[in-house]
Amino acid sequence: MKIAAVVMAAIVVALAAVCLAKGGFALLGEGLRAGGRGALQLVPLLVVVFLLAGFVEVLLPRATVAAWLSDAAGGRGLVIAWIAGALTPGGGPVGLPLAAALMRSGAGSGVLVTYLTSMSLLSFVRVPLEIGIYGARLTVLRIVSSFALPLIAGATALLVSAIVR
Repeated sequence: MKIAAVVMAAIVVALAAVCLAKGGFALLGEGLRAGGRGALQLVPLLVVVFLLAGFVEVLLPRATVAAWLSDAAGGRGLVIAWIAGALTPGGGPVGLPLAAALMRSGAGSGVLVTYLTSMSLLSFVRVPLEIGIYGARLTVLRIVSSFALPLIAGATALLVSAIVR
C-alpha cells in the first residue's frame, strides 16, 4: 500500500509540474480546486465505508469467517461471495474496504477473488441504470455472459493458491 501511495504522489507532483508549465499558478490552483471539490464529495462516503469495514472486521468472529469464507469452505464460500459481490452497493468504494476487512478476518483468496469479481461484473444494484442507458437487451446479455465468471475466477484462485503455497 505504501508503494502505491508513493507512486500516486509522484504522479500528482508530475501533474502539478505540468500545470505550472502549461498555465502557471492559475492552472495549478484550478487543478487544486477541482481536486478539493471531488474530495469534499468523496471523503464523507469513504469515512462511512471504512467505519463499516472496521465494524465488520471486529464483529465477524474469525471462527465464523473460517467456517464460511475460508478456502477450506470450498464451493459454499465461493457461492456466498458470488451473491454478496453481486449485491454490494457502491462498487469499489464500498466493496474494496469490505474485502480488506474480510481478508484481515481470515477470508480465503478464492472467496475474495470471487467477491471482487462478482462485485465488478454483476452488481445487480446498477441494473436499472444500465437498462436506462443502453437497454434491456445489452444488460441481459452482459449479465448472462458474465454470470459464471466470478465463480470461475474464485475457483482458479483456489487452485493457484494451493499450487504456490
